[in-house]
Amino acid sequence: MNQHDPQFDPNDPWGKVSRDQAEQRFLAGPRSRLAEFGRVVRIAGEFIKGFRALHFLPPCVTVFGSARFREDNPWYQLARDVGAGIAKAGFTIMTGGGPGIMEAANRGARDAGGLSVGCNITLPHEQQPNPYLDRFVEFRYFFVRKVMLVKYSDAFVVLPGGFGTMDELFEAATLIQTRKIEQFPLVLMGCDYWRPLVDFIRTTMVKAGTIDPADIDRILVTDDVGIAVDHVVQGAARHLRVVRKPNVLLGESQPRRQGRH
Repeated sequence: MNQHDPQFDPNDPWGKVSRDQAEQRFLAGPRSRLAEFGRVVRIAGEFIKGFRALHFLPPCVTVFGSARFREDNPWYQLARDVGAGIAKAGFTIMTGGGPGIMEAANRGARDAGGLSVGCNITLPHEQQPNPYLDRFVEFRYFFVRKVMLVKYSDAFVVLPGGFGTMDELFEAATLIQTRKIEQFPLVLMGCDYWRPLVDFIRTTMVKAGTIDPADIDRILVTDDVGIAVDHVVQGAARHLRVVRKPNVLLGESQPRRQGRH
């Protein structure tokens, strides 16, 4: 273990552990009334921090996918291309801020001159966000991050990934199914990777009646960057007309694009 972060193992994948143990303590069970009240106040502060950091972003599309893919992986290049295409359409690209698919999407946004944002839990000191970010926001609580990604995203694009990627995918699908969010494009890219899952949903879940056919039909599965970008634009273009102006007296600021790498 590292001397700076006792919980950190250098073999842990990027973003799988946090240097802050607040959420572990929160989920470990009931505490005293005073401790629970203090936790509520801290969680409220986390939400306010997220609102202030993300409220003045131009409309966002969040791209999900594994941190484990290197630059020579074809899905890395696919993520870079779709990040560039969506940025050219006027959207900010938001990711978890890490390597792999996340880096590729942020890099694509930077290639296209778009705004690039990362949003994750507090990282161990040994782990750094990717270098293609104009803003990186860290949260102590994973569930606060999840809320922020949905609240400030106008579409999700999901590339191959693990449990975290699946979690975000099915949370979005559930929110769409239950009409908590509407007109929210959800795109899967990497058809060979997703085909067994999509087949299972169609042939098992739909057949068993646990979901409706329309629930899976709302998800676009494609490897064509142009089709993916068009789908996002058609579903979310109305948000491009929304402009929020910061108030400098409140310490608010508009995110700015950094230099190219």
